[in-house]
Amino acid sequence: MTVASPPETAAGPSASPPRAPGRVRRLLPLLGPAVVAATAYVDPGNFATNTVAGASHGTLLLWVIVAANLMAVLVQYLTARLGLATGRNLPELCREHYPRPVSRLLWVQAEAVAIATDLAEVVGGAIALNLLFGVPLLPGGLATGLVACALLAVQQRRPRRFELLVVALFLGILVCLLTTLGQTSPDAAAVAGGLVPGLAGTDSLLLATGILGATVMPHVIYLHSDLTRDARRRAGGTAAALRGQRLDLALGMGTAGVLNAVMLVVAATVFFQPGVTAPEDLEGVHAGLGVLAGPLAATAFAVALLLSGLVSSGVGTYAGQVIMSGFLRRRVTLWVRRGVTLAPALLLLGLGADPTLILLVSQVVLSFGIPFALVPVLDLGRRRGLMGELAARPAVTAVAGVLASVVIGVNAWLVVSVLA
Repeated sequence: MTVASPPETAAGPSASPPRAPGRVRRLLPLLGPAVVAATAYVDPGNFATNTVAGASHGTLLLWVIVAANLMAVLVQYLTARLGLATGRNLPELCREHYPRPVSRLLWVQAEAVAIATDLAEVVGGAIALNLLFGVPLLPGGLATGLVACALLAVQQRRPRRFELLVVALFLGILVCLLTTLGQTSPDAAAVAGGLVPGLAGTDSLLLATGILGATVMPHVIYLHSDLTRDARRRAGGTAAALRGQRLDLALGMGTAGVLNAVMLVVAATVFFQPGVTAPEDLEGVHAGLGVLAGPLAATAFAVALLLSGLVSSGVGTYAGQVIMSGFLRRRVTLWVRRGVTLAPALLLLGLGADPTLILLVSQVVLSFGIPFALVPVLDLGRRRGLMGELAARPAVTAVAGVLASVVIGVNAWLVVSVLA
């Protein structure tokens, strides 16, 4: 007697659902920290540096953006592993593993970095509000600070919702810049040529140094280690957490690299032309885009700048909270923290200081802070007793050390050149 086989159902072997969607669903809760960190790589300072470089030298320095972004990926990966392996952030680890005088010195410079970060973000937001709506710089800076404070209020109550909100704003920047790019007609051959390393005189070297120097942002090194501290719990294991972090970095930092490249290519396409005067500041870029590429291109650029200032200011204040609580084991109320970092920017805007000069000074201060964040990441990340199986291999530490030396060296050269 032959027994008929039961009909195959959706739950049967031949109709089992693919495993990939399950893996995707498991990875989704891990996505976001790298995108939050990536907002620092498309802040108003990057807007200024990339557009000036493209306007004055075409696509010549596009390769610098690509190289700088690859370096940033490695640095952020190492700091993400630090939080993942230890369950603590970089400021906490510095307090625990370094002598008290060293830890306090690191805290002082980290606070200076947080204030300098706010200078660039608030001024960038103020410039964007002025370009879009004619809002004076001082009220515009105050409005940017208040919106950033609202973002931080969301972070304190719903951390995951904060990450998703930052991702949404980040995507808004992407859409706006791609819209601006769509209003231009980039030369494919010129873009490809820009990927070949090369320089053209001292001025291009200075701009290349500025692009590279703005790549490793000290405050997000502290912050990224905090954002990944519970990644292992969220992923349900170390291996899954690492996969999630790699995907997160690829999406976040990859998109940041594309955005920086778009800024430079747009400026190169529109302004690096015979008879066109290259703009020297963001206001000039916006005005030139309106005339040469159309009002949609100019408006989309200004909206992208506004979103950049708002989201990066919120992320910068969050980094300031991580710095203070980690180094000092103290937390202050959101409004006090916001006021401490916002006051210098508002004071300078109120005194009528040149916004472009404020951006430049803020980048110089950030340059000083780079080694104080990079060196502890490399030192702590190689310690097997602290990191366990996630300790960086000697070869990785060596490569990262060389890259860190390059970043520190070019920033030192930039600081000397600016102050000379």
